[in-house]
Amino acid sequence: MRLLTQARDLSRRKARERDGRFVAEGVRAVEELLHSPVGIEGVVCGPQLVDTPRGARLRADLDTAGITVSDVSEREFASAASTESPQGVLAIGIVPVRTLPDLAGRTPLRLLVIDAIQDPGNLGTLLRTAHALGLDGSVALPGTVDLWNAKVVRSAMGSLFKHHALQTDLEALSAFLEREQCPLWGADTAGVPIADVHAPPRLAIAVGNEGAGLTPAVRTLASRLVSLPMRGDAESLNVAVAAGIMLYEVQP
Repeated sequence: MRLLTQARDLSRRKARERDGRFVAEGVRAVEELLHSPVGIEGVVCGPQLVDTPRGARLRADLDTAGITVSDVSEREFASAASTESPQGVLAIGIVPVRTLPDLAGRTPLRLLVIDAIQDPGNLGTLLRTAHALGLDGSVALPGTVDLWNAKVVRSAMGSLFKHHALQTDLEALSAFLEREQCPLWGADTAGVPIADVHAPPRLAIAVGNEGAGLTPAVRTLASRLVSLPMRGDAESLNVAVAAGIMLYEVQP
């Protein structure tokens, strides 16, 4: 029952930050975690997990890997689940230690800076996109939803376990960018079209809050504002969609 109690507690950001642990829920998320470099403290399984062939295979794989498993009732599992239709499996993962200095000295270098993104689904999609496009890392600034929020973990679909995503403050990011001679571009509708500018070997691109855009501090730090001109009459693009296009445009 210790793992079940821990999983319930980890629904709170303060608990995740205090313990350095997070929850990955669902068959796919636990499969991806199991086959990643990220450590697993233990897994909680409900009886419904083995009702499907894929779930039964995952249960067998957990046993083969020697992972500590706590079997609980369906009602007990539901008390820790964050999904509407729980699949009967959640893992308690160990938050990996990732730092900006890990990325020092790379050329080319591509970073995504995430500035006060609030929606977990958008954040997960941003991380998945950055991973798919081969970015060196993603940096979440204060005001952004927790990287290890269960909904972010789920929507990132495994990318969070492999992509070098981390949380830091603006001061640390600014110092790193200065040391690495890596300019920061900010995504903004008033910026120059990104297709019209040449991307340097080292580059960080910041995307801002879904409604308010970039924070004033990040806007000030940016050496250039860039945009995606739209031919249609839509007011704006979803932040994850816009970021994906921009990141593709500046691939080294």
